[in-house]
Amino acid sequence: MQFRVLGTVAAVTDHGDPLPLGPAKRHSLLAVLLLHPDTAVTVDRLTGALWEEEPPRHSRTVLQGHVSRLRALFTEYGAAAQGIELVTQGPAYVLRLPGAVVDAHRFEELLGAARSLREPGEAVSVLRDALALWRGPALAGTVRSPLLENAAHALEELRLAAVEELAAAHERLGEHGAAAAVLRAEVAANPLREPLIAGLMLALGRAGRQSDALDWFHRTRRLLADQLGVGPGAVLTDAYTALLRADAAEASVPSAPVVAGAVAGAGAPPVAAPGAAVPPDPPAGLAPALAAAQLLPRRPRGFTGRERELAALDRATAGAPGPIAMITGSAGVGKTALSLHWAHLRHADFPDGRLFVDLRGYSPAPARDTAAVLREFLLALGVPAEGMPGTPESLGARYRELTGRRRMLVVLDNARDSAQVRPLLPGGEDCVTLITSRDRLGGLVASDAARPVPLAALPAAQSTALLSAVLGPDLVAAEPEAAVRLAELCDGLPLALRVAAARLATGPHRGLAAFAGELSDEHTRLDLLRVEDTGVAAALGLTVRQLPEPARRMFHRLGPHTGATLDTCTAAALADCAPAQAAAALDQLAAAQLVVEAGPHAYVLHDLVRLYARSLTPGCDRDGLLRLLDHRLHTLLAASAAAEPGGEPCCALPPGARPAVGIRTFDDRAGALAWYSAERDALRGAVEAAAAAGLHDRAWRLVLLQWPLIVWQVRDGWVPLLERGLASAELDGDPGGQSRARALLGWVLSEEGRPAEALVQLERAPELAALAGDTAGEAIARINLAVALTRSGAAERNGSRERDGAHDRDSAGEQGGGRERARDLLVRALALAERAGHTETVTLGHQHLAHHLLADGSPAEAAAHAARGLALAPRLAAPRRVALRTLYGQALAATGRTGEAVRQLGDALREARAHAYEEGEKAARSALAALGVLTDR
Repeated sequence: MQFRVLGTVAAVTDHGDPLPLGPAKRHSLLAVLLLHPDTAVTVDRLTGALWEEEPPRHSRTVLQGHVSRLRALFTEYGAAAQGIELVTQGPAYVLRLPGAVVDAHRFEELLGAARSLREPGEAVSVLRDALALWRGPALAGTVRSPLLENAAHALEELRLAAVEELAAAHERLGEHGAAAAVLRAEVAANPLREPLIAGLMLALGRAGRQSDALDWFHRTRRLLADQLGVGPGAVLTDAYTALLRADAAEASVPSAPVVAGAVAGAGAPPVAAPGAAVPPDPPAGLAPALAAAQLLPRRPRGFTGRERELAALDRATAGAPGPIAMITGSAGVGKTALSLHWAHLRHADFPDGRLFVDLRGYSPAPARDTAAVLREFLLALGVPAEGMPGTPESLGARYRELTGRRRMLVVLDNARDSAQVRPLLPGGEDCVTLITSRDRLGGLVASDAARPVPLAALPAAQSTALLSAVLGPDLVAAEPEAAVRLAELCDGLPLALRVAAARLATGPHRGLAAFAGELSDEHTRLDLLRVEDTGVAAALGLTVRQLPEPARRMFHRLGPHTGATLDTCTAAALADCAPAQAAAALDQLAAAQLVVEAGPHAYVLHDLVRLYARSLTPGCDRDGLLRLLDHRLHTLLAASAAAEPGGEPCCALPPGARPAVGIRTFDDRAGALAWYSAERDALRGAVEAAAAAGLHDRAWRLVLLQWPLIVWQVRDGWVPLLERGLASAELDGDPGGQSRARALLGWVLSEEGRPAEALVQLERAPELAALAGDTAGEAIARINLAVALTRSGAAERNGSRERDGAHDRDSAGEQGGGRERARDLLVRALALAERAGHTETVTLGHQHLAHHLLADGSPAEAAAHAARGLALAPRLAAPRRVALRTLYGQALAATGRTGEAVRQLGDALREARAHAYEEGEKAARSALAALGVLTDR
């Protein structure tokens, strides 16, 4: 059993399961006893802690009841075996327990141990362990009484002391950026605690981030004035002065080249301690010529891959005078990391220094003021504060003058637009500017010949390499397939991969496969890809916030989309707008890197972006989903008409379907089948979304209208989708839909070599079609049943030949009966199709009757049916004509008309080749070979 007071007061089992403590007063009673272990706590003191005001007359009875319940709980969970006991001692209670079972005790022990360590690296490790025990504000869940509030305040002060000591240990290691990160989180929670803010400013200064350090001073100064009506205290003012003095001190020292391999931040000017003497000013004009500016943050840790992009940066920054390279990409794709990694790799190319600023174009904080950035740059370049120009124009002129004589790198990170960047471009032809932005910054390309370096998601190998760099290679090597799956679920996005790695490294023990399983749930994926204030959703939200209104409205409507690809017509349906408006909004989303342009009117929408869009709409956007599903149905009808010209739709639109806003067109069968293949996953997602929303009238139609691809790629794992469609048709109570679904499912099962399962489905299909009055559907169902019966009989005959012994008369009769039934089914199907006037189904009937008759030894009848089918075939797709012509040739050959047979088979072969119909080409060539005709391959 363990006890927690550093957060919500709790008692938990050794497995981490919480004990049911009950109301807040019982939590409070336990908290007071835990704060004074092995000490008698009087009833009066406990009463004062449990009641904020005058306690009621029966308070002692209530207190005794809580004590009794705690004792019963301890007994139930075997506390005595661990030395935990709550006893009465006169007018007081004593909680006896080992100190190690209370998190506050362990925290104080670790803090004391850290203070005794001389090695700062060891101190960092111990202090992190100590602070990890905190799960929120101390003594949460208790009543508000002075005793408990004072105790919580004392614990919080102890925690802040540990935080300050952790930052100091990082400082002793030279890890100024880590120290700043530790303090930043506390400053956000304690925005008026000046010692913390002063420490953060100095840490940022030592990390070479003077601009951020000075910004914290001015932010706090304004907050103190607004909320308390006072100015900054001495500790904050001293830190500010130290930063300014450090700049002046740097200006007086000639710069030295950065040594290769130096640690990040080593080139940053040292920050003077508060109260240090101000160094003498350098001779006039000397400082700007000699000062080497070093504002670059440390090299990013765990950086992997990006060889192509690094080479592209080398090319983009070579040759032209004053080159400008732009790294553009979506939120979290690693733009800043790439820019810093390249800057550190090329440090020797910039002996006069490297400037860096986060322009906060996509940030919760306001964007950086241009004049403030120029002042910080000039300070870094050696201009003393008292000599700073007074207007933005003169600041810019001085900046361009100084950079005009230097060989420098200027990194402008997180730019919002071209206008924010232009005033910060250096003046020298030997300077290189590196910009990162979520926007494509086309204006900068036009005005300043900037060279874009687009940054996409990491490929699988580099994604797993990043996981290895953060988690360690052993963990990834132990579960390589799970690592690849994890990378896929993170869309290859470095931010998502790092957050996932942080979850794995700091959360409960679990392997990569287990965590990948959790991430596979789309409903919780974004929540899992967040740690503290860092996450994919937060990063994407900053991008969406900056969008123009049409693009932001479009993005909010993309949630119901079920696939990775998105075209203009589908976006128009989702947003309920005209295709032209959708195209304009998609272009804006592409400029902001939220969708990726894949071709004319075609875009890619990555899963994490789609899930974030969905999260912006509370609950289910049923109207948006209906618009999407109905648009999909309209498009499927157009695709099936192009894939099977002359065919009849297998179903009509459901009642109440939305009219089409804009439907893509298909030039030919090949284009339609290519679209079917590309959209297969998206269509499956649409079926699942429709079924989950109870829109079963849409779900089964979405399945059946994929029949051209299903028939074309019949052995490609369609059974689960067809079973889903059948289930929806049954839930919708539509016998026609059930018949079509069973007929198609039975056909696929038969093609997969599962005849028994196929017959189960196919036997019921004709009667369901008849019940629905679907004449064409009944004809198709009878054809499919006949084919399955024929195949089943053939398989049975082949199996019996392999067994010893001859057929008995009953067996032969059964097989003959099966063949006769198949023929009757085909004859009846043909009659039904002709009566309904469905050309495609009539042709299909002739084709299967010809095949059946040819196998049954009636070649003349087979030739007649094949010829009748061919008479109708010009209106149909090429594969149907090839199949009929091949059957016709085989039937003619069987009747002795060899010359005509060769001509028909030759025509079939040529047409199959022309339409890349490999199966038809193989059948025609085989038939010609049987006649002794050799064909070229």
